[in-house]
Parts: sequence; C-alpha cells; structure tokens
Amino acid sequence: MAQRALVTGSSSGIGRGAALALAREGYDVAVHCGKSVAAAEEVAHAVEGMGRKSIVLVADVKDLGQLNGMFDRLFAEFGPLDVLVNNAGITGYKPFLEVTDEFFHTLLYTNLRSHYFATQRAAKNMIGHKTPGRIVTVTSVQQEIVLPEASIYGSFKAALLKMVKHQALELAPYGIRVNAVAPGTIKVDSGPITPRQTQFASRTPISRLGYPDDVAPAIVYLADKDRSAFVTGACIKVDGGQPVPCLADNTYTPRVPPAIL
Repeated sequence: MAQRALVTGSSSGIGRGAALALAREGYDVAVHCGKSVAAAEEVAHAVEGMGRKSIVLVADVKDLGQLNGMFDRLFAEFGPLDVLVNNAGITGYKPFLEVTDEFFHTLLYTNLRSHYFATQRAAKNMIGHKTPGRIVTVTSVQQEIVLPEASIYGSFKAALLKMVKHQALELAPYGIRVNAVAPGTIKVDSGPITPRQTQFASRTPISRLGYPDDVAPAIVYLADKDRSAFVTGACIKVDGGQPVPCLADNTYTPRVPPAIL
C-alpha cells in the first residue's frame, strides 16, 4: 500500500514542489490550499497523472476550526497519514515600530500556531494507527539571520525550529520523527526577479536564488522512513550558504587557482 502524505500550502511554491516530488517517490498526496483552489487542483491532477491518489483540501490554517475540519475530512476520505509536511505560511515584513496587534497575530496564527496543532492532529492519528510517521516542518533561513523589518517573521521562524525539537523529543517514543527544512531565498513564482531578490542572490555564496526543486529533495529525504531513519530533531538548511558571510556585501577578492602539481 502506498504511503500517504499531506503537504500544507501545496498549491504553489515550495509546497507544490514537495507534493510533486513525494508523488514521484510513490506517495499518495493530499494537496492543501487556503484560497487558490484551481492551482491546488492542478497539482492534484499532476499527482494523479503519476498514478498516485490525491485530494484537494481547502482551509485557512490560522483558523483552528477550519484546520481541524481539514484533518477530519482528510482522515475520513484519504485515510491515515504517514507523512505531514508543514509548509503553509505567509511572509510579512513591517518595521518594528509599526507592528500592530493584528499583524502580530496574523503571523503568529498562520506561521506558528497552525504548525503546532497540525503536528498534534497528525501525531495523534499516527499513534492511533501505530504508524512510524514522519513530520517535516518548513522553517526559514530567517530563523538564524537578522533582516530589517523581520522582527515578527524571523522570530516566529526561530520559534518554529525550537518547537520542532520539542516535538521530536516527545514523539520519539511513538516512533514518530520530526524534522525541519530551512530554505533560503526561494523564487517561488515565474515572475521577474525583483531588486530585493537580486540583492539576496548577490550576497549568497552560491550567487543565485533557490527554487522549489532545490528544497524538495531535502523534504523527501526527511519524509523517507528508511533513508532518514536515524534523523530527528534536525534541520537541513537549503540556503545556498546565505547566512555564512559576515559582511553586508558579499564580496570576494579574485584569486588565481593554484597550479595542479
């Protein structure tokens, strides 16, 4: 029987890449979106085109009622889970002195609380079915680096990684592994590269932006019950080395490669 995976926020970007990569690995994949139903259906059709089963789930994950309703439907119509990929989230930047309570709570509920309770629902289902489940949470390079106007977004990403480690500890006795993937600056759409993205690429040692296909293999690895069997509470960084330079401008002195002797 095929393994079953749910990828939240999988109508586009990193989630879409993960859903398709898991399908190629033989998983049946539940596709989730908040609003982009047509895009989610396209992903589900692509999954089915690989001979796998799929279902489209629509829910605003910051609303716990909708989140729980999504899991109720998932378990009733799709079956028990082997893998949860916590990917749904929003990006939000605002100067520290301009942050409002509404902005704070929107990011809190979407980027942190939803992951917490999605993991809880998935884990209870896995425990009930005695499934050695795997949970992969997508964090961000911003769990580590400090950028202007990211005091909320970056702080919640750092908290997300800490949460993953606690979940890994408490769920290990049930045979459930919990890990994270931290992407750098990822180009998630087909639009032109923005000046901000160009700036990030210029200050990344690999000197380019990342793409969903760069992140998907790390998610697939952590989702695999055998290849990553001894990995839990870990975080794989897929960021092109973005946090490595200590200078604001990533400049290097040209060097002549040494002669091969």
